[in-house]
Amino acid sequence: MSTVIEQPVEARLVAAAPRMPSIPATLHYDRRDPFAVRMTFPAPATLEGVEVCWAFSRELLVAGLEGPEGDGDVRVRPYGFDRTVLEFHAPEGTAVVHIRSGEVRRFLQATSELVPLGLEHLQLDLDRDLAELMRDAC
Repeated sequence: MSTVIEQPVEARLVAAAPRMPSIPATLHYDRRDPFAVRMTFPAPATLEGVEVCWAFSRELLVAGLEGPEGDGDVRVRPYGFDRTVLEFHAPEGTAVVHIRSGEVRRFLQATSELVPLGLEHLQLDLDRDLAELMRDAC
């Protein structure tokens, strides 16, 4: 069984101009990091021209489907009937994207089949993680 889930999504970038261009993005989940999800934007879709990856908690994404969530760099909230808004806050500015809520739910369902919500801690190998930290410290 695979330990990684990757799902392409269509993100609509909200900008000052009335046109909302679609940009490709990918949601990632890895059971080796069971509490986190990642959203990656390809280089052509970013201001710096390099791939950008945001990591945030799976729990934030789940809760953000139902109501506004997040106080930090990533905030999630429902928007209308079938949209979810993700806000990414950085020193350079804020990016706001809309994603179809159905795509987010499908992704979360796949992650829950891999690692059920609430059982993420069972995926952790603290001895291995500590050994890696110690090895990197030398």
